[in-house]
Amino acid sequence: MHGLDGLDGLQQAAVWTVLAISIFGIVYAFILRSQILAQDTGTDKMREVWGFIRSGANAYLSSQFRVIAILVAVLTFFLAASVFIVPPTHEAVEVFGDNATVAVAIGRAVAFLMGSLFSYAVGFVGMNVAVEGNVRVAAASRKGYNPALQIAYKSGSVTGMLTVGLGLLGGTLIFLVFGIAAPDALLGFGFGGSLIALFMRVGGGIYTKAADVGADLVGKVEAGIPEDDPRNAAVIADLVGDNVGDCAGMAADVFESFEVTLVSALILGLVLADISSGAMFDGTYDMRFVIFPLVLRGIGVIASVIGNLFVKTDERTRNAMAAMNRGFYIAAAIAVVASAVASYFFMRHPETGVVDWRPFFATVSGVLLAIALDKLTEYFTSTHFNPVKETSKSSQTGAATNILSGLALGMESSVWAISVIAISIFSSVVIFAGYSADAMITFTAVLYGVSLTGIGMLLLTGNTISMDSFGPISDNANGIGEMAGLDKNARNVMDDLDAVGNTTKAVTKGIAIGSAVIAAVALFGSYLTDVGRIQQPLIDKGILTEDDRLVGINVALPEVFIGLLIGGAIPFLFSALTIRAVSRAAAQIVNEVRRQFRIPGLMEGKVQPDYARAVMISTVAAQKELISLGIIAVVVPVMVGFLLGVEALGGFLAGIILTGQLMAVFQSNAGGAWDNAKKYIEEGNFGGKHSEPHKAAVVGDTVGDPLKDTSGPALNPMIKVINLVALIIAPVVVTLTKPGEPLGVGVMIGMVVCFAALVWAVWQSKREAPQTDIK
Repeated sequence: MHGLDGLDGLQQAAVWTVLAISIFGIVYAFILRSQILAQDTGTDKMREVWGFIRSGANAYLSSQFRVIAILVAVLTFFLAASVFIVPPTHEAVEVFGDNATVAVAIGRAVAFLMGSLFSYAVGFVGMNVAVEGNVRVAAASRKGYNPALQIAYKSGSVTGMLTVGLGLLGGTLIFLVFGIAAPDALLGFGFGGSLIALFMRVGGGIYTKAADVGADLVGKVEAGIPEDDPRNAAVIADLVGDNVGDCAGMAADVFESFEVTLVSALILGLVLADISSGAMFDGTYDMRFVIFPLVLRGIGVIASVIGNLFVKTDERTRNAMAAMNRGFYIAAAIAVVASAVASYFFMRHPETGVVDWRPFFATVSGVLLAIALDKLTEYFTSTHFNPVKETSKSSQTGAATNILSGLALGMESSVWAISVIAISIFSSVVIFAGYSADAMITFTAVLYGVSLTGIGMLLLTGNTISMDSFGPISDNANGIGEMAGLDKNARNVMDDLDAVGNTTKAVTKGIAIGSAVIAAVALFGSYLTDVGRIQQPLIDKGILTEDDRLVGINVALPEVFIGLLIGGAIPFLFSALTIRAVSRAAAQIVNEVRRQFRIPGLMEGKVQPDYARAVMISTVAAQKELISLGIIAVVVPVMVGFLLGVEALGGFLAGIILTGQLMAVFQSNAGGAWDNAKKYIEEGNFGGKHSEPHKAAVVGDTVGDPLKDTSGPALNPMIKVINLVALIIAPVVVTLTKPGEPLGVGVMIGMVVCFAALVWAVWQSKREAPQTDIK
């Protein structure tokens, strides 16, 4: 097998062990699923409400898959075709010989499909288990606090273990088949996962927030009825949205971060393995740099499983957050110790036998970054700290001051978050300083360290997604409990789990955004090193000169600065289109709920609302945006690369990463703060429920909803999709364009088609959706 060529016995055993661990993670996920399905589903009324949620969620994802499949099919063809335009890489020729181009074309296309299907499977299965789990959590709450906590957390753990299992399985299989040529296929794998995550995040986010905003504005503010009152036609759509947005969307989002950090670590590891063992392209590789990230991922899976076993509490303590934190920190300690042991065995220099501890330190910095972002997000979004309390207090003078306070909070939090990430990246510079007398080797080692920081940050993905999915599962359980009229003791259990779930959702969003930036920086480094490697054969043939080689990004060049400006603007365009989509759909939901409230007998509870109509309004609105936003993410980097050049495309990526990070943190934390400011008032502060400050806080919460659950999170996969498109398109740009020469006729026609597609995508996204008409 190609991936085992050049590996010693210990390294070969490690690869097979990692493959076995990935399969174990998947099997363990389905064992947990069977345990959950064996639990009680409660009363007939609970099952009736649950049936509405389940049918709505399945209908949405099935409808979404039909839309996504079109773009996936088209891109599979283009990915395979793009390989035939450029000469095969040195590594591909070394592995596959004369069949290199065909092998890479097939491999990239298959890997893209595999990444797409794995990402969709994580979202689909995770959402289905969450739907199965929510009614069982509600039923278990009648027995006690710990039984309900166990089912909610285990339901989330199914998604978490499926994420790490499938992500590790894909990366390991590709390495086994392609060996040193793996980067060619890994790009397709990462692109597939990121693209599906973008669709799941955007579609799910629009769905859930359209229903949530509409339900809150009419139900809470206008009618003054409880949050999950069964008379509100949008309640079922809201509960469905929690599953398709927070479960399916978040799962696919973190899966692609997990996937892309592994992809970037393997790509940079192979470059470092080549240049640190002699001259580039000399056929010798120091494969420990490639094996180490795979081993770390395997360690993370086992540590997550062990940590999850410690998530339990009792009827006296009743502290779900402490239980989950205990599981996380135990897993973190196990992972760090095991990583140190792995470094001792796998990071020994093949000739001197000296252990290189620097990759281990870079990994630990990633674990510390995850904890730091966890605490930072909690500080700005939790009701236990001053920022949220100040936003709650500002509600006393109306909705405007509440919104202003939340905006300021979100902006400030983004500064501290990017500072923490900058320190983490700089730690890699410090750790690998003086790595080699060759500046290029040191530069590559620093970038490799950044990719390991991303590996470390998502080392405990199994725990992270378990905690995240716990939120919407508990929220759904609480909604089912209210609609089914469960007793006070059960409601108290679900209220507490729901409140904890709001905190875990906010915290994991912070980790997801941070990991997106680290992954993007690692991909950015891959872009710089890869373009240089692509240009080398062209320089050797005299087609390019040494002056044409990309060694950095010079923003003083006008075309590069233009690329930087365009890149910085794209996150704003994405945010504008997604927020507008939520606003339009929410307006339709508001009108529909108002219409149904006027139905005779509905407010008295004698007539059941038409839940299906609200579900369909949200579904249609969410599907409308998918293709247009996907087109924007794909064609803009293609146009920048061909029209402005590969260096300008690098500047474009830098702009995307910077403003994307700032916008994502700002929107996520501002929205989380507005949400918890409302809950702080609902706890009895500043007048409590139904007071004027409460109404002002509800308005603030509805403003924050699309920010924290739609536009903010959508920027995570968007950043990585665009970075991966740039990596894939860069060899084509280098091959088909020459510095200082006009573009060919074929390229110009392609640019006209891309521009037309871009105009259509923006127009389509801004166009009013047709009104739904359900009899």
